[in-house]
Amino acid sequence: MCGKPSRDFTFCTQGFWCHERIVENVVSCEQHFQAHETDTILASFPKCGTTWLKALIFAVANRSKHRLIESPLLSISPHALVPFLEFQIYRKPPLFNLQDIPSPRILSTHLPYSALPASIKTNSKCKLVYICRNPLDQFISYWHFASSIQSKSHYSVSLDEWSKRYCMSGITPFGPFWDHMLGYWEAGQENPGQILFLKYEDLKEDDVFYVKKLAEFLGVPFSTEEERDGMPEQICRLCSFENLKDLEVNKSGKFDDQSPVDNKQYFRKAKVGDWSNYLSSSVAEALKNLIHDKLEGSGLTFKTS
Repeated sequence: MCGKPSRDFTFCTQGFWCHERIVENVVSCEQHFQAHETDTILASFPKCGTTWLKALIFAVANRSKHRLIESPLLSISPHALVPFLEFQIYRKPPLFNLQDIPSPRILSTHLPYSALPASIKTNSKCKLVYICRNPLDQFISYWHFASSIQSKSHYSVSLDEWSKRYCMSGITPFGPFWDHMLGYWEAGQENPGQILFLKYEDLKEDDVFYVKKLAEFLGVPFSTEEERDGMPEQICRLCSFENLKDLEVNKSGKFDDQSPVDNKQYFRKAKVGDWSNYLSSSVAEALKNLIHDKLEGSGLTFKTS
Protein backbone atom coordinates (compact mmCIF):
# COMPACT_ATOMS: atom_id res chain seq x y z
CA MET A 1 0.00 0.00 0.00
CA CYS A 2 1.50 3.32 -1.03
CA GLY A 3 0.48 6.93 -1.06
CA LYS A 4 1.55 10.44 -0.21
CA PRO A 5 3.63 10.98 2.93
CA SER A 6 1.59 11.83 6.01
CA ARG A 7 2.34 14.99 7.98
CA ASP A 8 4.39 13.09 10.57
CA PHE A 9 6.80 12.17 7.75
CA THR A 10 6.10 8.48 7.35
CA PHE A 11 6.77 6.98 3.95
CA CYS A 12 5.68 3.78 2.28
CA THR A 13 8.45 1.39 1.39
CA GLN A 14 8.24 -2.26 0.45
CA GLY A 15 4.56 -2.44 1.27
CA PHE A 16 4.49 -0.80 4.69
CA TRP A 17 4.73 2.63 6.25
CA CYS A 18 8.02 3.65 7.76
CA HIS A 19 9.56 6.78 9.28
CA GLU A 20 11.88 8.43 6.80
CA ARG A 21 14.65 8.56 9.38
CA ILE A 22 14.92 4.77 9.59
CA VAL A 23 14.39 3.77 5.94
CA GLU A 24 18.15 3.42 5.43
CA ASN A 25 18.39 1.34 8.62
CA VAL A 26 15.64 -0.99 7.40
CA VAL A 27 17.30 -1.51 4.02
CA SER A 28 20.67 -2.18 5.67
CA CYS A 29 19.10 -4.66 8.07
CA GLU A 30 17.35 -6.54 5.26
CA GLN A 31 20.55 -6.75 3.22
CA HIS A 32 23.09 -7.55 5.89
CA PHE A 33 21.59 -9.22 8.97
CA GLN A 34 22.58 -12.85 9.30
CA ALA A 35 20.52 -14.82 11.77
CA HIS A 36 22.12 -17.45 13.98
CA GLU A 37 20.39 -20.74 14.68
CA THR A 38 20.36 -19.83 18.37
CA ASP A 39 18.80 -16.37 17.87
CA THR A 40 15.46 -15.35 19.30
CA ILE A 41 13.72 -12.51 17.48
CA LEU A 42 10.88 -10.74 19.26
CA ALA A 43 8.56 -9.20 16.65
CA SER A 44 5.63 -6.89 17.29
CA PHE A 45 3.53 -4.04 16.00
CA PRO A 46 4.15 -0.95 18.16
CA LYS A 47 2.25 -0.65 21.45
CA CYS A 48 1.28 -4.30 21.71
CA GLY A 49 3.25 -5.20 24.83
CA THR A 50 6.75 -5.11 23.36
CA THR A 51 8.49 -3.76 26.47
CA TRP A 52 6.79 -6.33 28.71
CA LEU A 53 7.61 -9.24 26.41
CA LYS A 54 11.23 -8.11 26.10
CA ALA A 55 11.52 -8.30 29.87
CA LEU A 56 9.84 -11.71 30.04
CA ILE A 57 11.98 -13.25 27.29
CA PHE A 58 15.17 -11.86 28.78
CA ALA A 59 14.31 -13.13 32.27
CA VAL A 60 13.28 -16.58 31.01
CA ALA A 61 16.28 -17.05 28.73
CA ASN A 62 18.85 -15.75 31.24
CA ARG A 63 17.56 -17.18 34.51
CA SER A 64 20.52 -19.55 34.78
CA LYS A 65 22.97 -16.65 34.36
CA HIS A 66 21.38 -14.10 36.69
CA ARG A 67 19.56 -14.62 39.96
CA LEU A 68 16.28 -12.74 39.74
CA ILE A 69 17.20 -10.53 42.70
CA GLU A 70 20.25 -9.43 40.70
CA SER A 71 18.60 -9.31 37.28
CA PRO A 72 19.91 -6.67 34.85
CA LEU A 73 16.24 -5.73 34.38
CA LEU A 74 16.38 -4.02 37.77
CA SER A 75 18.82 -1.42 36.48
CA ILE A 76 18.74 -1.55 32.66
CA SER A 77 15.84 -0.81 30.30
CA PRO A 78 14.39 -3.85 28.51
CA HIS A 79 15.04 -1.95 25.27
CA ALA A 80 18.76 -1.83 26.02
CA LEU A 81 18.86 -5.53 26.92
CA VAL A 82 16.86 -6.61 23.85
CA PRO A 83 17.80 -4.08 21.14
CA PHE A 84 15.80 -3.25 18.02
CA LEU A 85 17.40 -4.20 14.72
CA GLU A 86 16.08 -1.18 12.83
CA PHE A 87 16.37 1.46 15.58
CA GLN A 88 19.60 0.53 17.32
CA ILE A 89 21.74 -2.09 15.61
CA TYR A 90 21.49 -0.88 12.00
CA ARG A 91 21.46 2.81 12.85
CA LYS A 92 24.44 4.89 11.74
CA PRO A 93 26.49 5.00 13.82
CA PRO A 94 25.15 1.78 15.38
CA LEU A 95 24.19 1.85 19.04
CA PHE A 96 25.03 -1.85 19.31
CA ASN A 97 27.57 -4.05 17.60
CA LEU A 98 26.16 -7.47 16.81
CA GLN A 99 29.57 -9.00 17.42
CA ASP A 100 29.44 -7.79 21.03
CA ILE A 101 26.11 -9.48 21.79
CA PRO A 102 26.75 -12.90 23.35
CA SER A 103 25.04 -15.97 21.99
CA PRO A 104 22.24 -16.90 22.27
CA ARG A 105 21.18 -13.44 21.07
CA ILE A 106 17.79 -11.93 21.83
CA LEU A 107 16.87 -9.18 19.36
CA SER A 108 13.68 -7.36 18.44
CA THR A 109 11.95 -5.71 15.51
CA HIS A 110 8.77 -3.93 14.48
CA LEU A 111 9.29 -4.93 10.84
CA PRO A 112 6.43 -6.81 9.18
CA TYR A 113 7.11 -10.42 8.29
CA SER A 114 7.42 -9.59 4.58
CA ALA A 115 10.29 -7.18 5.33
CA LEU A 116 12.33 -9.45 7.61
CA PRO A 117 15.85 -10.29 6.49
CA ALA A 118 15.87 -13.47 4.42
CA SER A 119 18.17 -15.21 6.91
CA ILE A 120 15.47 -15.02 9.61
CA LYS A 121 12.76 -16.49 7.42
CA THR A 122 14.93 -19.20 5.87
CA ASN A 123 16.75 -20.24 9.05
CA SER A 124 14.31 -22.77 10.49
CA LYS A 125 16.09 -22.94 13.84
CA CYS A 126 15.94 -19.19 14.51
CA LYS A 127 13.02 -18.57 16.89
CA LEU A 128 10.42 -15.83 16.33
CA VAL A 129 8.09 -14.70 19.10
CA TYR A 130 5.32 -12.38 17.93
CA ILE A 131 2.91 -10.47 20.14
CA CYS A 132 -0.20 -8.65 18.98
CA ARG A 133 -3.01 -6.86 20.78
CA ASN A 134 -6.68 -6.09 20.43
CA PRO A 135 -6.49 -3.40 17.71
CA LEU A 136 -8.82 -1.06 19.61
CA ASP A 137 -6.51 -0.97 22.64
CA GLN A 138 -3.44 -0.79 20.41
CA PHE A 139 -5.02 2.14 18.57
CA ILE A 140 -5.51 4.12 21.79
CA SER A 141 -2.16 3.19 23.28
CA TYR A 142 -0.35 4.19 20.10
CA TRP A 143 -2.26 7.49 19.94
CA HIS A 144 -1.21 8.36 23.49
CA PHE A 145 2.37 7.35 22.75
CA ALA A 146 2.55 9.39 19.54
CA SER A 147 0.92 12.38 21.23
CA SER A 148 3.42 12.30 24.10
CA ILE A 149 6.31 12.39 21.63
CA GLN A 150 4.80 15.00 19.34
CA SER A 151 3.94 17.32 22.23
CA LYS A 152 7.67 17.93 22.65
CA SER A 153 7.69 19.54 19.22
CA HIS A 154 4.48 21.45 19.97
CA TYR A 155 2.41 19.33 17.62
CA SER A 156 -0.38 17.00 18.55
CA VAL A 157 -2.64 14.76 16.51
CA SER A 158 -6.33 14.64 17.36
CA LEU A 159 -8.04 11.33 17.99
CA ASP A 160 -10.23 12.02 14.95
CA GLU A 161 -7.22 12.58 12.69
CA TRP A 162 -5.51 9.50 14.11
CA SER A 163 -8.57 7.34 13.45
CA LYS A 164 -8.78 8.51 9.84
CA ARG A 165 -5.17 7.59 9.19
CA TYR A 166 -5.42 4.33 11.06
CA CYS A 167 -8.74 3.11 9.64
CA MET A 168 -8.89 4.57 6.15
CA SER A 169 -5.34 4.00 4.97
CA GLY A 170 -3.41 2.20 7.69
CA ILE A 171 -0.89 5.04 7.85
CA THR A 172 0.99 4.29 11.03
CA PRO A 173 4.64 3.29 11.33
CA PHE A 174 5.03 -0.35 10.25
CA GLY A 175 1.36 -0.44 9.27
CA PRO A 176 -1.22 -1.18 8.09
CA PHE A 177 -1.73 -3.06 11.35
CA TRP A 178 -3.88 -5.74 9.71
CA ASP A 179 -1.15 -6.66 7.22
CA HIS A 180 1.40 -6.78 10.04
CA MET A 181 -0.64 -9.16 12.19
CA LEU A 182 -1.76 -11.35 9.31
CA GLY A 183 1.78 -11.71 7.99
CA TYR A 184 3.01 -13.25 11.23
CA TRP A 185 -0.22 -15.13 11.86
CA GLU A 186 -0.11 -16.89 8.50
CA ALA A 187 3.62 -17.60 8.80
CA GLY A 188 3.02 -19.04 12.26
CA GLN A 189 0.28 -21.30 10.97
CA GLU A 190 2.69 -22.64 8.36
CA ASN A 191 5.64 -23.01 10.72
CA PRO A 192 4.55 -23.25 14.39
CA GLY A 193 7.92 -24.68 15.34
CA GLN A 194 9.63 -21.42 14.44
CA ILE A 195 7.00 -18.82 15.32
CA LEU A 196 5.18 -18.48 18.63
CA PHE A 197 2.18 -16.19 18.14
CA LEU A 198 0.96 -14.54 21.35
CA LYS A 199 -1.88 -12.20 22.21
CA TYR A 200 -1.42 -9.49 24.82
CA GLU A 201 -4.82 -10.21 26.36
CA ASP A 202 -3.97 -13.88 26.84
CA LEU A 203 -0.72 -12.96 28.59
CA LYS A 204 -2.59 -10.59 30.89
CA GLU A 205 -5.14 -13.27 31.74
CA ASP A 206 -2.66 -16.05 32.57
CA ASP A 207 0.93 -14.83 32.52
CA VAL A 208 2.35 -17.86 34.33
CA PHE A 209 0.91 -20.29 31.78
CA TYR A 210 2.37 -18.34 28.87
CA VAL A 211 5.75 -17.85 30.55
CA LYS A 212 5.98 -21.64 30.82
CA LYS A 213 4.94 -21.94 27.17
CA LEU A 214 7.54 -19.35 26.21
CA ALA A 215 10.27 -21.25 28.07
CA GLU A 216 9.34 -24.47 26.28
CA PHE A 217 9.32 -22.74 22.90
CA LEU A 218 12.76 -21.26 23.53
CA GLY A 219 14.13 -24.68 24.44
CA VAL A 220 14.70 -23.83 28.11
CA PRO A 221 11.68 -25.35 29.88
CA PHE A 222 11.33 -24.96 33.62
CA SER A 223 12.53 -27.94 35.58
CA THR A 224 10.33 -29.68 38.13
CA GLU A 225 12.42 -28.06 40.85
CA GLU A 226 12.03 -24.59 39.32
CA GLU A 227 8.28 -25.01 39.10
CA ARG A 228 8.15 -26.26 42.69
CA ASP A 229 10.13 -23.22 43.81
CA GLY A 230 7.80 -20.87 41.95
CA MET A 231 10.31 -19.63 39.36
CA PRO A 232 7.67 -18.91 36.67
CA GLU A 233 5.66 -16.85 39.18
CA GLN A 234 8.77 -15.00 40.32
CA ILE A 235 9.61 -14.06 36.73
CA CYS A 236 6.07 -12.80 36.20
CA ARG A 237 6.32 -10.62 39.30
CA LEU A 238 9.73 -9.26 38.28
CA CYS A 239 8.45 -8.38 34.83
CA SER A 240 5.00 -7.16 35.82
CA PHE A 241 3.93 -3.76 34.56
CA GLU A 242 3.68 -2.43 38.09
CA ASN A 243 7.16 -3.56 39.05
CA LEU A 244 8.86 -2.43 35.84
CA LYS A 245 7.13 0.95 35.93
CA ASP A 246 8.29 1.56 39.50
CA LEU A 247 11.97 0.87 38.80
CA GLU A 248 14.12 3.99 38.78
CA VAL A 249 15.65 3.11 35.40
CA ASN A 250 12.18 3.15 33.83
CA LYS A 251 11.07 6.36 35.53
CA SER A 252 13.80 8.62 34.18
CA GLY A 253 16.27 9.06 31.37
CA LYS A 254 16.41 7.31 28.00
CA PHE A 255 17.89 3.98 26.95
CA ASP A 256 19.35 5.79 23.94
CA ASP A 257 20.54 9.42 24.04
CA GLN A 258 19.36 9.99 20.46
CA SER A 259 15.90 8.59 21.05
CA PRO A 260 12.97 11.04 21.20
CA VAL A 261 11.34 8.77 23.79
CA ASP A 262 11.84 8.90 27.56
CA ASN A 263 11.90 5.54 29.35
CA LYS A 264 8.77 6.44 31.31
CA GLN A 265 6.80 6.89 28.08
CA TYR A 266 6.89 3.13 27.55
CA PHE A 267 4.73 2.68 30.65
CA ARG A 268 1.20 4.10 30.69
CA LYS A 269 -1.69 1.87 31.80
CA ALA A 270 -1.33 -1.63 30.32
CA LYS A 271 -5.10 -2.07 30.73
CA VAL A 272 -7.24 -4.37 28.62
CA GLY A 273 -10.34 -2.57 27.34
CA ASP A 274 -9.01 0.93 27.96
CA TRP A 275 -10.24 1.90 24.49
CA SER A 276 -13.79 2.17 25.85
CA ASN A 277 -12.73 5.24 27.85
CA TYR A 278 -11.75 7.14 24.72
CA LEU A 279 -13.53 5.94 21.59
CA SER A 280 -16.98 7.13 20.61
CA SER A 281 -19.45 4.43 19.66
CA SER A 282 -19.18 5.38 15.97
CA VAL A 283 -15.37 5.19 15.86
CA ALA A 284 -15.36 1.95 17.86
CA GLU A 285 -17.91 0.44 15.49
CA ALA A 286 -15.86 1.52 12.47
CA LEU A 287 -12.76 -0.12 13.94
CA LYS A 288 -14.62 -3.32 14.76
CA ASN A 289 -15.97 -3.49 11.21
CA LEU A 290 -12.49 -2.89 9.82
CA ILE A 291 -11.05 -5.66 11.98
CA HIS A 292 -13.79 -8.02 10.85
CA ASP A 293 -13.30 -7.19 7.17
CA LYS A 294 -9.52 -7.43 7.21
CA LEU A 295 -9.24 -10.58 9.33
CA GLU A 296 -12.27 -12.47 8.05
CA GLY A 297 -11.47 -16.02 7.10
CA SER A 298 -7.97 -15.94 8.59
CA GLY A 299 -8.84 -17.60 11.89
CA LEU A 300 -7.30 -14.67 13.81
CA THR A 301 -9.84 -13.10 16.14
CA PHE A 302 -9.92 -10.66 19.05
CA LYS A 303 -12.37 -10.03 21.85
CA THR A 304 -13.55 -6.43 21.61
CA SER A 305 -16.11 -6.36 24.38
